[in-house]
Amino acid sequence: MNSRKFDFTLAIGGEAGQGIATPGDILARIFIRRGLHMYTYNAYQSIIRGGHILLFMRVSDQQIDNHGDKVDLLVCLNQDTMDRHLSLMGPGSTVVYNADTIIPGDVPTGVQLCPLPVKELTESRNRLIQNTIAVGSVMALMGQDFDALKDSLSFRFARAGQEVVDENIAAAQAGFDYANENLTIETDQVPAGPKPLAMWAGNEAVALGGAAAGVKFYAAYPMSPSTGVLHWMAQNARDLGIMVRQIEDEIGVANMVIGAAHAGARSMCATSGGGFALMTEAVGAAGMMEIPVVFIDVQRAGPSTGVPTKTEQGDLWQALGASQGDFPKFIVAPTSALDAYKTMPELFNLTDKYQCPGMVLIDLLIGEGRVSFDPDEIDMRPAIDRGALITETAQQNGYKRYEDTESGISPRAIAGVEGYVHVVATDEHDEDSTLLSDEFTDPIKRRMMVEKRGRKMSMVLDDVPAPKLEGPDDADVTLIGWGSTWGVIKEAVELLQEQGVNVNHLPVKWIVPFHTDAVTEIVNSAKRTIVVENNYSGQFYRYMRSETGLSVDGHIRKYDGEPFAPHHIVEGVLEHLARETDIFIPTEVLKV
Repeated sequence: MNSRKFDFTLAIGGEAGQGIATPGDILARIFIRRGLHMYTYNAYQSIIRGGHILLFMRVSDQQIDNHGDKVDLLVCLNQDTMDRHLSLMGPGSTVVYNADTIIPGDVPTGVQLCPLPVKELTESRNRLIQNTIAVGSVMALMGQDFDALKDSLSFRFARAGQEVVDENIAAAQAGFDYANENLTIETDQVPAGPKPLAMWAGNEAVALGGAAAGVKFYAAYPMSPSTGVLHWMAQNARDLGIMVRQIEDEIGVANMVIGAAHAGARSMCATSGGGFALMTEAVGAAGMMEIPVVFIDVQRAGPSTGVPTKTEQGDLWQALGASQGDFPKFIVAPTSALDAYKTMPELFNLTDKYQCPGMVLIDLLIGEGRVSFDPDEIDMRPAIDRGALITETAQQNGYKRYEDTESGISPRAIAGVEGYVHVVATDEHDEDSTLLSDEFTDPIKRRMMVEKRGRKMSMVLDDVPAPKLEGPDDADVTLIGWGSTWGVIKEAVELLQEQGVNVNHLPVKWIVPFHTDAVTEIVNSAKRTIVVENNYSGQFYRYMRSETGLSVDGHIRKYDGEPFAPHHIVEGVLEHLARETDIFIPTEVLKV
């Protein structure tokens, strides 16, 4: 059940170029240092200037994993934000805006307007100073102390020099004082947590997880929304001893990380769906050469260029079909930023042990969403297992790089280790790495090598945890999701339980290998099953059905570029129960 005593959502709206991220960062630092949990989602466009942006910042005394269903306080930095969202605000909410440039329309019942006379409050000609004044007023309206804001402003603008710091502190003080003297708002007392928290984006979590796993080579071509991984790696590479390269295209990226992995370095790359499309031939090359390497796909709305700054779970079948032929691979869809961090060492150990490529499917929602976390939950020294890796010289007669072992896993020598000469190429080969196409293409040898590689996956389920039900075993409805839907389904289950609907949740993280028996048992035991996913065609459902042969009772799908909110899931379940709907699709684009 929902145990939150404090749950407050602030939204800041404007256009690209208005510096919306800055007030968001300033406020986020205040809240997490206070020990409060945060989740932010930025709905933005793919142009450098212009286009509507709405940054959600949800704050709670308990862990939160989505941006929620409501907005308590809306800061309008331009007229467009006011025009778009004022009519959607609910009773008890507040709208802060620059009264010099913005005119409100019809005000819904119960919504309080808080106009700020920006020109009267500052002599600065910097048009972005309105943001700082607004932040000051927000702190006052939330009943906060100014010293915390002063500290956060000093931290944020320190690199710009003391003059800029002083200017922003003065502007924030003016907004703070004006709100205290002229505006009123009734809000819950903002609590404090037991200790300060930290905050990261999913892309940063993935990068840090890779570093903890021992990654020594990272390559990428910048592609939204995966570029944050490259930024983190480039910023920290020197301190961590990681070689980072920005390559001319994704084909070069994929082949370069495979080369580094062949030389013995743990290597990875990140891209989005369009870039991963160019990498797929290299995925097959890693499969044929049995080289462990990790590919990260931060999914966005497709096809083609699609909607570059919007989220979607649309690349599952691309990952399943990456490259031609049959070969072992891992595909994993972490459920959150923290889970993504923890997954990276686990995946690298698996790819090393089974000598095959691994793919990580997150999406813009996880990759660019920022969420608080407890640093004590982070293990910076995870267990590292390099598998059957030969690194020392030895006398070896007739080293068989692709020896046909019972497990299918062959001893892997790092290139250049004396006594272990072998050929590595993308053609099919014999046990001793002789290319089959260089002689008579023996069908017996070809079958042997395909079966050898395939045998690896016969025991892999023992190394990968099976999905488990979250919630009561006797639920009337079982919601099935994968990857980033975990957080929003988790809260929807709480809300439905409060309404008397007995619901549980089956989150699936490991796609390949797939725990067919475990999923089949759970689905067969469920009274009603509904699959929730962020794509049009039900990609995960089709995959699950291909693996289990099972159908489900209903679907909740979203594919407008924006993520699910908890009420979307709640409405879908209630409508399914009332009208036996097959597929429920939320029609609203964005609601505050």
